[in-house]
This record gives sequence, C-alpha cells and structure tokens, in this order.
Amino acid sequence: MEIRFSGPYITVGQLLKKLDIVSSGGEVKIFLEEGRLFVNGERETRRGRKLLNGDTVRIGRQTYTLKGDPNASD
Repeated sequence: MEIRFSGPYITVGQLLKKLDIVSSGGEVKIFLEEGRLFVNGERETRRGRKLLNGDTVRIGRQTYTLKGDPNASD
C-alpha cells in the first residue's frame, strides 16, 4: 500500500497517527516498544525517526511504501 505525505519526511509517530493506529505520542511509545514496526526491514523503536520518500514500513502483515513530496507543505 502506498502512503503519500507532504514535505521531505514524515516521522514514525506522525505516520502511526496518519494511519489511525494510535492517537497520542504516549500510545506511539507503547506501540513501538511492542516491536511490531519495521523500517526498510529493520525493527524501529524511535517515534521521531524521519521516514523518507521510498522507505518501506511494515506493521504486522501490512507493508507501506512512502511517497513524499519535498516541494509540498501541509
């Protein structure tokens, strides 16, 4: 599945909120501690990690490909 975002990057926390997986920063921290999120094949635990155009994120069985527009603004 493709996820589009504006700007040069989106953080892990912002992505989880955009996908309606969590609703707050505290929930992001707990979610990441459970070890269910992988970025480009590696487990990720930092909610502030910057995700870039072309990165792949796997959450459970779902894989997302990120498509950013560095010239756009929110």
